[in-house]
Amino acid sequence: MILDRVARNGRRREGGRRTREPVSEPVDGGLAQLLPDPDRPRAWTLLLDGAPQSHVDLDDPAYLEFEYQRRIGHLIDLAAPPGQPLRAVHLGGGGLTLARYTAATRPRSTQQVFEADAALTALVRRELPLEGAWRIRVRGGDARAGLARLPEGGADLIVADVFGGARTPAHLTSGEFLAEVRRVLRPGGLYAANLADGPPLAHLRAQVATAAAVFPELCLIADPAVLRGRRFGNAVLAASDRALPVAELTRRAAGDPHPGRVEHGRALADFTGGAAPVTDATATPSPRPPARVFHRR
Repeated sequence: MILDRVARNGRRREGGRRTREPVSEPVDGGLAQLLPDPDRPRAWTLLLDGAPQSHVDLDDPAYLEFEYQRRIGHLIDLAAPPGQPLRAVHLGGGGLTLARYTAATRPRSTQQVFEADAALTALVRRELPLEGAWRIRVRGGDARAGLARLPEGGADLIVADVFGGARTPAHLTSGEFLAEVRRVLRPGGLYAANLADGPPLAHLRAQVATAAAVFPELCLIADPAVLRGRRFGNAVLAASDRALPVAELTRRAAGDPHPGRVEHGRALADFTGGAAPVTDATATPSPRPPARVFHRR
């Protein structure tokens, strides 16, 4: 789910040329809409019940429109030497934007995607087809249940971007869930999660504390206004059992069209403010975003 930057759709191109027609279709999670991007000839934005989910450019799958996806893209770039294939697992599929990005930037990567909304997957496959050579396998069902079936140490990268009704389900916020993530990652593997929160940032602080109880290395990337609790938005959490490329992440995030800040080490520990790690017994869904965050720019 995208809260940082929303696509600029719904306009006509200059010179009187008509945009492509939007596509609307009911799916398991509500009403899915594909809106054409007027600035890119084969690009679309996927919305679910009005909430932006993904942006896909069929001509350029390495193009990432939304800020949180750009930040995860930086992590994908730095997960291994350039061009080296990855064994990637995506929890949550949407428009399969990040799986497409990995396939385009790291050919021969093998990827599994767990997406609970079968009707959404069918719509995306039909309207935004994958390249035949890409090794992307989309599986139906719950993300945590799918993760539990994967072998120990079988993934170089796990990306979590799961939202139902604009909220992350409770069972994907706990320490037990993150312990399963760490089991599936190989030593030195990387976990990246899209988190959403707003003032007073209780959910985000608790998620950082939970990850710190499972992984020795963490960093958090977000718009400074989000980190200061001034508005609701996305934050990307990265975790590993090896040192993270914080300096390069900081450089890349600062150079994005909407610059982000990277918190790490003592500053990140201070950010948690003494929040307690989340367990299966105490887990709750992420907070519901205010309706006003889904405006279009």
